[in-house]
Amino acid sequence: MNVENRTIFEGDNLHILRGFDSETIDLIYLDPPFNSNRTYEAPIGSEAAGAAFKDAWTLSDLDNAWHGELAEHEPALYSSISAAEFSHSKSMKAYLIMMGIRMLELRRVLKPDGGIYLHCDSTASHYLKTMMDSIFGRNNFRSEITWKRTTSTQKGSQHRSMRWGNNADVLLFYAMSRSTSLCPERELTESEILEKFKHIDENGQRYYDDSAHIWRTPNMGERPNLCYEWRGFVNPHIAGWRLSRERLEEEYQKGNIVIRPDGKLERRKYLKDYKGASYGNIWDDILPPGQGERTGYPTQKPLELLKRIIRASSKPNDIVLDPFCGCATTCIAAEAEQRQWIGIDLSPKAVELVKFRLEHELKLTEDGDMLGDKVIHRTDIPTRLVPEEPRQIHADTLFGIQDVVGQALSQVELRQYRSYKHTLYGLQEGKCNGCEVLFPFRNLTIDHIIPRSRGGTDDPDNLQLLCAACNSTKGDRTQAYLIQALKEQGVRRE
Repeated sequence: MNVENRTIFEGDNLHILRGFDSETIDLIYLDPPFNSNRTYEAPIGSEAAGAAFKDAWTLSDLDNAWHGELAEHEPALYSSISAAEFSHSKSMKAYLIMMGIRMLELRRVLKPDGGIYLHCDSTASHYLKTMMDSIFGRNNFRSEITWKRTTSTQKGSQHRSMRWGNNADVLLFYAMSRSTSLCPERELTESEILEKFKHIDENGQRYYDDSAHIWRTPNMGERPNLCYEWRGFVNPHIAGWRLSRERLEEEYQKGNIVIRPDGKLERRKYLKDYKGASYGNIWDDILPPGQGERTGYPTQKPLELLKRIIRASSKPNDIVLDPFCGCATTCIAAEAEQRQWIGIDLSPKAVELVKFRLEHELKLTEDGDMLGDKVIHRTDIPTRLVPEEPRQIHADTLFGIQDVVGQALSQVELRQYRSYKHTLYGLQEGKCNGCEVLFPFRNLTIDHIIPRSRGGTDDPDNLQLLCAACNSTKGDRTQAYLIQALKEQGVRRE
């Protein structure tokens, strides 16, 4: 990994992520903006005072090239994002493009057995789910967790309520493979132990009686391979035993299958072998940040929430990344759970807060020094130890460029034109500049607005994207001719 443990980057996470080596991160948690159309600001006098961000998005907030990059390399993703414009708004489309271009980098840096949690709310959760299905694979979706973040309900009003109270957030969990680390169990409380493990054996070990699961029941169907005699016992039904003969004998030797004095079989499940109770996907037992934990950061999440995620989905010394680390809760939780961590945030407050919280909340030292002094603050973009191989430029990606400019182009010039095409695709929002129909990236060609034969240049301001039909109609004529021809054809009204 080309980034050290305990590093906080200050800057745009897209540029910084592009400098990370591929497949180096074990676990990613991100709590990005929610597209809430609000502006957040930490209160004066709090530890986070000065931290502020706008959570409202328009297409003008984006780098226009992002449209083309997504449309070229992830056409299915861009299609689903474009659909959000029609079902919701251009604001949602802008938000999803901002998220999508970053999520592609997060997929690249995640290890093949890594996991990722996206924290969001109902504002965009269903759109983000579709986006993550496309990027990480729908078969890699594991859970949608609901976290009850507050006990308050909708405020009272003199008007009739129009919706249920909104007091929960959503976490979308994706695992990159079947071997991705996950331990979704918790330890039982004392009262739960007494309730569940009611029996005590001759050695003083607690267990519960699971004898009902020795035999298969007739309604489970016939299993001739599980019908056998074992120590004088045979299931009278063709359904057979629950276990193979070898496994049954193994459990007997371990003391988990017992022949009681009355001659009956008993299957015991011991507390010492119990992994724990599952948390499930409804988390209503984690409270908002408490008095000793609050920094004043406007969207701060509780430390226990991040500890649960980190314990469940990583192992000691794994690398945890938070690309929107804010008040650094993920970093603090990772340190407390003996994981390595990296954070990224636009605000310089993030590094101040992580140092403050390491010293005041964890009070940990290393080699006699406070951990806050061990934090690395970087404002640069890391350099990859293993450079990315350049993408191959295919003829279909740059369809029409050589015909348009009338000459063969070098690889460098082709890359420059591809960059122009990305930007033009964003400026035109994926639509042909003639018929104004939305097209996939590869179906649009670069055209000179003022033809070269009429003195037009290769300057980006003189370039546009047209579909094949409009390009053919325009030929070496002017843009005004094309628009008039399309109006006469009834293709374009204005």
